[in-house]
Amino acid sequence: MYASSGVTGAGAQIGPAEIMAIFKESGALRQGHFVLTSGKHSAQYMQCAQVLQYPWLAATLGEALARCFTGVEVETVVGPAMGGIIVAHEVGRTLGVKALFAERQDGKMTLRRGFALKPGEKVLGVEDVITTGGSVQEVLAMVKALGAVPVGVGVLVDRSGGQANFAGLPFHSLLSMPIEAFSPEDCPLCAQGIPWEKPGSRGSK
Repeated sequence: MYASSGVTGAGAQIGPAEIMAIFKESGALRQGHFVLTSGKHSAQYMQCAQVLQYPWLAATLGEALARCFTGVEVETVVGPAMGGIIVAHEVGRTLGVKALFAERQDGKMTLRRGFALKPGEKVLGVEDVITTGGSVQEVLAMVKALGAVPVGVGVLVDRSGGQANFAGLPFHSLLSMPIEAFSPEDCPLCAQGIPWEKPGSRGSK
């Protein structure tokens, strides 16, 4: 396991091979039978919480992601709860701007806890992992509805296979790692009777 070095700024130089090593050594890449947020099933799951539990690794990854948006004017970073909370915090820390998180209330992404965006405020959307990009799309829609302006999307891991589309906004990921996913009715893992679990929830079967 990577230990804290007490050195900051390392994220600016870190490359894909080292990022992948961090995810593997932290146990973030899991094997089994998982139900994803999208409802699809997969034999692999990227549990970024296993990486982000180490503050020095969260800082390194946040710095690396923030560097992808050098030259983009950002006033606020927003991520969806839960996965985007720490990512938003670390990217915001590097950029020197505030970091907020959106929560789902009555089935809709919203800002709570006194968080607010001003009309015209330039917002960078972030997330830990995307497969369809649905949660980020909801955050961007919320940002627009509040009169603020999305200026880009950054994620730690892109599992979409290049399919995620954010309306032409600048999009960057630290890792692009398509993982085969199946609809429940076509899932070979279900056909084999392998029990599934929903990572990050109490749901299992």
